[in-house]
Amino acid sequence: MIVCHCQSISDRDIHAAIDWMRAADADAIITPGKVYRVLGKAAECGGCMPLFLSTMRGNANLGVPAALTGLRRGTAREKTA
Repeated sequence: MIVCHCQSISDRDIHAAIDWMRAADADAIITPGKVYRVLGKAAECGGCMPLFLSTMRGNANLGVPAALTGLRRGTAREKTA
């Protein structure tokens, strides 16, 4: 399914980019901008962003790295301090 018509990005492209980034760096923070860069493209109109984000969230490899979970609550810092 095409997610971004401006750049012809499919849901498969997004999932492949996320899987590749996670395999390359288990601690990477994966953002839409990074997905676009990995695909060699850039966002244009932004109309696809809700569907783009929904597609990203559907990928099991998108999760936040374990070392960074709980930073808002301060739990990760307290554990390492």
